[in-house]
Amino acid sequence: MMLTALGLMSGTSLDGVDVALIETDGKQVKAFGPSGYRAYSPAERNLLRQALSEAVHLPQRDARPGILAEAERAVTRAHAEAVAAFFAQNRLKPEDVDIVGFHGQTVLHRPERRLTVQIGDAPALAKAIHIPVMHDFRAADVEAGGQGAPFVPVYHRALANSLDREGPIVVVNIGGVSNITYIDGNDTLIACDTGPGNALLDDFMYRTMNQAFDAEGKFAALGKADEAWIARALELPFFALPPPKSLDRNDFAALRLGDVAPADGAATLTAFTATAITRIIPLLPRRPRSWIVCGGGARNLTMLRTLRERVGSATVEAAETLGWASDAIEAQAFGFLAARGLKGLPLSYPTTTGVPMPMTGGVIARP
Repeated sequence: MMLTALGLMSGTSLDGVDVALIETDGKQVKAFGPSGYRAYSPAERNLLRQALSEAVHLPQRDARPGILAEAERAVTRAHAEAVAAFFAQNRLKPEDVDIVGFHGQTVLHRPERRLTVQIGDAPALAKAIHIPVMHDFRAADVEAGGQGAPFVPVYHRALANSLDREGPIVVVNIGGVSNITYIDGNDTLIACDTGPGNALLDDFMYRTMNQAFDAEGKFAALGKADEAWIARALELPFFALPPPKSLDRNDFAALRLGDVAPADGAATLTAFTATAITRIIPLLPRRPRSWIVCGGGARNLTMLRTLRERVGSATVEAAETLGWASDAIEAQAFGFLAARGLKGLPLSYPTTTGVPMPMTGGVIARP
C-alpha cells in the first residue's frame, strides 16, 4: 500500500528545518512531492548551540535540564511552523498526509554509552499539525548495541537502484557530519560516518567571519589548505576503523587550526572534510566507480572540486545533476523511514549501524 509521507529533518548543521513529501510503500518511491525549508533564526541557532554544549553531560535520553527544555520547545515550534507554511504554499491539508517522519534535533550521540538524544516534542507536534507523527527512530538501534547512525542508507539504496549505471555507487551526504552509503547493485549495503561534514567549517566561519557558512565554498577558494595539518588530523584512530562507525557533531571540536588566516582556515577544513571522506575507500569491498554528493556540502563547489581531485578515476557529481533534490534527500528519507516503520520493515542493518540484526524502529504519536 502506498502512503503519502511527510519527512522533517533538522540536521547537525543547525541551519533549519527541511520538509519533503513523497509517495512510497517503504520499498520504493512512487512519486516525489514538493519540498520546503524553514530557516532557524540567529537566536534559535544560538539557542541550539547552547543546547549542544549542555547536552554533553546528559545522563539519560529523556532528561531536559536547563536550556534543553527551552530548546526542545523551540525545535517543536519551528517544525510546526515549517509544516504550516509548507501546507499553505502547496495547498495541502492534514488529511492529505498519512504519516509524518520527525527526526528532531540531535544534541548528543554517544552509542558507546547506548545513548542518543534528539530533542523535539512529537506528541505536541502531532497535535499542532493534526497528523500522526513517527519519531524516535534511532533509540531502538542504539539500545540493541548499534551505532544509531547513519539511518538514511535504506533510502539512498532506493534512489540508487533507480539509476541505470554500473556500481559500486557511493552516496555521500555532507551535513554537519559526513556519511556514506556503499551500494554494489547486489545485496551489499554498507554505511558509516566518515568524519566531519560542514560542522567544523560552519563553526569556524561563525567564529572568524560571523557567517553561518561558506557560501559555495567561495571563501575557501581564496585560501590555501595546510596539508600537514590535515595529515596530522587524519591520524586520529577513527579514520582507520572499519564500518560501521558513527560520530557526534562535536567529536572533532577539539581540533584547532592555531593562528591562521581565515581563508586558509576555511580551505584547510574544506580539504580535511573531503580527504576524510576518501579515507573510507580502502575499507570498502570494491573501489567505487561513482560518487553522488548530497546535503549542504553538495553546494560547496570547492568541496566538490577537492573531492574530485582525491578519489582518482571515479566520477563525482552533485545529486542535483541526477534530478535528485539534494537539499530534500534527508527529509525525504525520514518520510520513507516513517513508512517503513509503520510496516515493520528494517531501518538499520548490521552493515549500516552494527546492530546485531536488522531492526525496525520509530514510535508513533497521534494527534
